[in-house]
Amino acid sequence: MPKVTFLFKDGSRREVDASANWSIMQIAVDNGIEEIEGACGGSMACATCHIYVHPDWAARVEAQDNEKSDEEEDILDTAFDIREQSRLGCQIKITEALDGLIVALPGTDTGW
Repeated sequence: MPKVTFLFKDGSRREVDASANWSIMQIAVDNGIEEIEGACGGSMACATCHIYVHPDWAARVEAQDNEKSDEEEDILDTAFDIREQSRLGCQIKITEALDGLIVALPGTDTGW
């Protein structure tokens, strides 16, 4: 089972088990990560699942059929603290190849 590490604004981190083919948003909600709301249920109609993908993982995420669309870019424009690594968690599906993925929640001082 793949694992995903979430980095938080307070400097803490939490590694969770991630079911394959689930989105980052679904994984976060299922694991009680309150900073990820997923208000639209993953229909890409809000930005409440905004995350930052660690730069070392960006190419691997996209290589797993998780490319950032123009529509995702448009929705991200409404999110807080947008960065180059910003993505919507609902648009990233976890695969075995993404075991160990590191993502940060908005506002986290990552240094990336």
